[in-house]
Amino acid sequence: MESGSLDYNSQKHKDKHKDREHKRERDNSKNGNSEHRRSSEKKHREKEKEQLKRKEKQKEEKFHSSDGKYRDKENGFVSPPSIKVEEDNGYHHSIKHEKSLKRERDEDEYKHNPKKVKVENEKKVKKRKQEDESDYEEREERKPKKRTKEEKKVTTGGKKKVKNEPEEKWKWWEEERYTDGSKWKFLEHKGPVFPPPYEPLPGHIRFYYDGKAMKLSPGAEEVATFYAKMLDHEYTTKDIFRKNFFKDWKKEMTSEEKSKITELKKCDFTEMHEYFKAQSEARKQMSKEEKQKTKEENERILQEYGYCVMDNHRERIGNFRIEPPGLFRGRGDHPKMGKLKRRIRPEDIIINCSKDSVYPKPPPGTRWKEVRHDNKVTWLVSWTENIQGSIKYIMLNPSSRIKGEKDWQKYETARRLKKCVERIRAQYREDWRSKEMRIRQRAVALYFIDKLALRAGNEKDEGETADTVGCCSLRVEHIKLYPQLDGQDYVVEFDFLGKDSIRYYNKIPVEKRVFKNLQLFLENKQSEDDLFDRLNTSILNKHLQELMDGLTAKVFRTYNASITLQQQLKELTSPDENIPEKILSYNRANRAVALLCNHQRAPPKTFEKSMQNLQTKIDEKKKQLSAAKKEHKAAKADAKTLRDEKSKKAVEMKKKAVQRISEQLMKLEVQATDREENKQIALGTSKLNYLDPRISVAWCKKWGVPIEKIYNKTQREKFAWAIDMADEDFEF
Repeated sequence: MESGSLDYNSQKHKDKHKDREHKRERDNSKNGNSEHRRSSEKKHREKEKEQLKRKEKQKEEKFHSSDGKYRDKENGFVSPPSIKVEEDNGYHHSIKHEKSLKRERDEDEYKHNPKKVKVENEKKVKKRKQEDESDYEEREERKPKKRTKEEKKVTTGGKKKVKNEPEEKWKWWEEERYTDGSKWKFLEHKGPVFPPPYEPLPGHIRFYYDGKAMKLSPGAEEVATFYAKMLDHEYTTKDIFRKNFFKDWKKEMTSEEKSKITELKKCDFTEMHEYFKAQSEARKQMSKEEKQKTKEENERILQEYGYCVMDNHRERIGNFRIEPPGLFRGRGDHPKMGKLKRRIRPEDIIINCSKDSVYPKPPPGTRWKEVRHDNKVTWLVSWTENIQGSIKYIMLNPSSRIKGEKDWQKYETARRLKKCVERIRAQYREDWRSKEMRIRQRAVALYFIDKLALRAGNEKDEGETADTVGCCSLRVEHIKLYPQLDGQDYVVEFDFLGKDSIRYYNKIPVEKRVFKNLQLFLENKQSEDDLFDRLNTSILNKHLQELMDGLTAKVFRTYNASITLQQQLKELTSPDENIPEKILSYNRANRAVALLCNHQRAPPKTFEKSMQNLQTKIDEKKKQLSAAKKEHKAAKADAKTLRDEKSKKAVEMKKKAVQRISEQLMKLEVQATDREENKQIALGTSKLNYLDPRISVAWCKKWGVPIEKIYNKTQREKFAWAIDMADEDFEF
């Protein structure tokens, strides 16, 4: 009876299976695969949970690797096999067919027809696996990029590893450099991004002249908005700024506007100013979705225009956006402040790229000024600005090979100077006694460039730029001589405006021969006369080239900055210091360089407030430390009385709490000291431009200081070559 009933049940099951196959074919003619999948997905998941436990062993033996496991490796989560069956081969299989396949894997089915089931299922599983792989790749391409956080967590396996681009950084410093003077063999880019066209003001926003509303022409209105945006700035209070603005503004007016608008003081830009102020506030109050949309659009532009292909490598471009029109500000009391910076158009642009590249396309209806193929230069785009007639460039990002090679070469030249600097110093000391005045002047100037790290100074058109000077362009009025001052002999007082109109003021004792020469140079001269009247930058650099190949006045500045940092780090760093104290020592060494190079800054506007906030944190931490010490003392007293294991553990915990809070307090105090000392010193300039990064990298590796504490992400990308090549024994 048992065997008979088994045969009967088996036959009944096969009949049902055939009926199910017929029904499946009818269903397929009526419905698509995707509709059935959605309707039965929930039921299938419930059934799958029951079957997974029972058939795990059979899966391993018969099918080698299941769909569920494959998806687990790719996605990091298990999804039911039914969801994965998406076939694009013209055949549509319903979920019911998938269920019948699952039933064929039951034990009784294997007993009745093992060969047929095994061959059939192995083929289908293999086919399904191939389809799943291609299907998975298609869906990965369609996925939104919101899952970047999840992808960052995945460190091994799968397609996620493609996201970790920094791991495959181009180590250009390990390759041979071009010896023919070329900078690249292939260069392709999309050209610059132009600012949007001017949008006229809304009708209710008006300009007033002499108390009456006045409609301006589009050109005049645009220039007026530049001034209106700056009403809160001190620039608009300066006479030279107002004078230059009004002169250039009149050029943009119609003849009717010129005849009416004759005085700037009668112009009222208040409504325009308030409008732009409200717009600025609105941008700050944008919703999260609006900010995300703006961010995505900026990212899209960056991906399209912010990269170029150079010698088969994708390189980041530094400044791919053309500066919008506006009013020139300048630094210090620049004589051209307030003048109109005109809009740059495609007809002003020179493109530089490979002959065999796809040329950048100008905006519709326009053309480029020129397309060049000069691989001896590093710029991608250039144009001439109208204020000072200087050439502006779009170049590669500081992290690029081109910029990195230039930095590396700069520091290697400074290292070569180290080997011959004593010979050069002996030479210019000897020249102080020369019979020729030009040689004496050259030797004294070189002494100042070497000892004080002064810039050489370049010749400029008189009245066209701010009155800034360097060593070679010093005038009589910029120095004072004191045979004795503050207990020191032969003191020279310098007082002049250096680069960016930053004042250089210093009193420095010099050697007697230098002092006597300066007295000689000052004879029979007026205050506006040149101190070194027989010297200029070209003459000085030509002489330096004769002393060492590649030597210029700037190399002395780089050399003295780097050697000062290395010496200061050796003196200031102690093995007993913890990480925050070592970083303070590093910043103090960096500050010595910044002082040498006169890298000053105005104290930040928020300095006092930030210091108050920091002091509040310090006071609170002191209170916490006092309370923790009391608790520790009380716990020790309890431990002496009770003498049990619990009280001993409590003492240990309180002791650790005291240590932790003490470290936190120390970090805050170090931070306060560091911030106060650097209030008026710009540490970043020397760190990025004058200090060989290998000195800092070697110091970090030697003392176990994380490189992230010295260089931020952008700086680490810029100095990737130094981080890779310098070990802890590096010497400048």
